[in-house]
Amino acid sequence: MMRLSTIQDLELLRREILKRREHIKKRVRICDGPGCHSGGGEKLIQLFREQFEERGLDGSYEIAPTGCHGFCARGPVVVIEPANIFYEKVKPDQVATIVERSVVGDELVEELLYTDPETGEKIVHERDIPFYVHQERIVIGETGRNLITEIDDYLSRGGYSALAKVLTGMQPEQVIEEVKVSGLRGRGGGGFPTGVKWESCRRARGDIKYVMCNADEGDPGAFMDRALLEGNPHQVIEGMIIGAYAIGAREGYLYVRYEYPAAVKNAQRAINQATEYGLMGDHILGTDFSLKLIINRGAGAFICGESTALMASLEGKIGEPRGKHIHTVDKGLWNRPSNLNNVESWANVPLIINQGGKWFADIGTERSKGTKIFSVVGKLNNTGLVEVAMGTPLKKIIYDIGGGLPGGKRFKAVQTGGPSGGCIPESMIDLAVDYEKLKGAGSMMGSGGMIVLDEDNCMVDVARYFLNFLVEESCGKCIPCRVGVKRMHEMVTAMCEGRAQPGDIERLEALCNGIKETALCGLGKSSPNPVLSTLRYFRDEYEAHVNDKRCPAKVCKKLITYSIDTDKCTGCGVCRLRCPEDAVIGEKKECHCIDEEICVRCGICYEGCKFGAIVIE
Repeated sequence: MMRLSTIQDLELLRREILKRREHIKKRVRICDGPGCHSGGGEKLIQLFREQFEERGLDGSYEIAPTGCHGFCARGPVVVIEPANIFYEKVKPDQVATIVERSVVGDELVEELLYTDPETGEKIVHERDIPFYVHQERIVIGETGRNLITEIDDYLSRGGYSALAKVLTGMQPEQVIEEVKVSGLRGRGGGGFPTGVKWESCRRARGDIKYVMCNADEGDPGAFMDRALLEGNPHQVIEGMIIGAYAIGAREGYLYVRYEYPAAVKNAQRAINQATEYGLMGDHILGTDFSLKLIINRGAGAFICGESTALMASLEGKIGEPRGKHIHTVDKGLWNRPSNLNNVESWANVPLIINQGGKWFADIGTERSKGTKIFSVVGKLNNTGLVEVAMGTPLKKIIYDIGGGLPGGKRFKAVQTGGPSGGCIPESMIDLAVDYEKLKGAGSMMGSGGMIVLDEDNCMVDVARYFLNFLVEESCGKCIPCRVGVKRMHEMVTAMCEGRAQPGDIERLEALCNGIKETALCGLGKSSPNPVLSTLRYFRDEYEAHVNDKRCPAKVCKKLITYSIDTDKCTGCGVCRLRCPEDAVIGEKKECHCIDEEICVRCGICYEGCKFGAIVIE
């Protein structure tokens, strides 16, 4: 690599890269994002390389391992450029066929094309698939196109042009103003105006300041930041360099979740490449501005996603939060002015600089600007990463993009905002998704987790699930969280097990409100949300659990019983043979029965009965 000493050097290099790429006839993009990787994406990359070698394909054919394409439910995904032919659920034994027919030749492999469930039509091009049509993929779109191991690929698509623009023609104050005009708010959950935070940090006293990236994404089911940092680390890093220039920082940290080794590896490689090119380190692009970025791996503590706990961890202390009366922009890391944004926030910055704050502000709602990436999982046909404009209705995300619920099940609720978020019911399916509307509904934006629930989910059990997570992850510094969350969990567990007493719902509600008022940090204050939101919209389910000792969704084992309908039982014996506890009694070809004293309510008999003779009550 050559070190770039001027902005002109950068543009010359970009032109050289584009010229070197002119001879490429076809490019095979293989998703190696989290979902596709676990489904065999890494193996596909190796097989494609072997096929290219066997067939003697020269440099005019390129294999590009990329980051997440978003459509995780259909992975592993392979796209053939320049036609952008989209192949889904690709298996190792299909690689040779793809190379022969779609890389060497110009035919389609029909059986690998996406089939529209509404029309039955085969869709060839990535851009025409409904999952993508209804999105606005301005931030995450490039992760599925970017060759994750090469800075040249990022440069060929205009990478680091925003940094060049900043260093050649903008004062720090102008950069901050542009971000303020954009209306960008923190995508990590707090939703604080990014430009205002930058301005406060720049004005703070101190010669040494820090710029930091929060990649400690701990919400169950969420992987937006992971996909961005793994698939397009240069976009995040470019945003951080611009932010450092704006606030006056010369040193920065990426705090990455321990469970994200690929993100650490790719981010470190990107930092090394940027440093070799002179886009990082001393005298960036020949200017007086310098920046050093260091990666720090977290230790798997959920609380370290909170800003002050993250900084304590960076200092080598126990990851515990502190009171918010001291702002981190004034006294953060080592008591010096520090600016912390999450991965998605930083990834937005180069786009805002290149296209203008007004362009960004024209997307979204009056108070929630731009787009938001959501990890949409749960009881949904099209799970994956979704990017939509702020203000997009839940219905569009769940049905138009998500493809609705499998098996014709009824939509019941969607849980947003991670374990400290809340559940939004079916009656609010038209709710516009932005910071204010979600908060008003008793939930929150959080980092962008979205879990879809159907009629088979018990909302009391859902609250118990998230409380169990919060009990395990509480740092224990303040009593409302350390003790209060545990008591909440005990009370909800008692309801699920039929041990609750009349009045427990009211006592639980009072406890929730007390924790919300007195907990030390934002995570503690929001911990009652799973309970309060389900109480607000599904109080009848709590009352059924407490007063009737009944679980309407037939999920809570202690509140249900299994029996056999004598009119339907044929005495086939399948349930008896499958029962792990020998709780099913009966002779072959005679009606069976279930011993309730032995039955552990595992449901194996219900799942295996072809005659519908097993009854759950």
